[in-house]
Amino acid sequence: MAEGQTYHLKRTVVLVGMMGSGKTAIGRALAAALDVPFVDSDAAIEEAAASTIAEIFARDGEAFFRKREAEVLKRLLSGPPGIVSTGGGAFLAEANRMAIAQMGVAVWLDADLKILWERVRHKDTRPLLRTADPQATLAALYAERTPIYALAGLKIDVKENASIDETMRSVRDILASRPDILEIT
Repeated sequence: MAEGQTYHLKRTVVLVGMMGSGKTAIGRALAAALDVPFVDSDAAIEEAAASTIAEIFARDGEAFFRKREAEVLKRLLSGPPGIVSTGGGAFLAEANRMAIAQMGVAVWLDADLKILWERVRHKDTRPLLRTADPQATLAALYAERTPIYALAGLKIDVKENASIDETMRSVRDILASRPDILEIT
């Protein structure tokens, strides 16, 4: 950003994509760069439920979780413009996609399967990967979800060796190409 330039975010930006694509890390950096609020929708769900996502899945099931996720997402979209990172499955629901399109904009962080596996394979906080073959499960989720993520309004290719800051700048630049979303003054 040139000296004296300021950003004015006009619509909430919702980062979508697979687990491990960097939605939370990029979201935090983007919110800081634009001086707007950041919310991780999974963290907001956990706070409201006083339980972890894994506990909610185990206790109440995925369908229950998806309902809470939709409620939280609509609440976040109704607030002042900011950056929201979502869980990997949030964008799959048509109602969520419609709400995002009406009240914000979706940005798909498109990371290839190799990058995703490297980022998630050592984490045990991913309920959907608690299977006998988590790599095959991730590949199946990737194949199923990628065509839906492609419906997002904007897309960024996540590069294997790009830093959080480099990827954040790519997102900021694509947003700035849309004055209806991000105005630079």
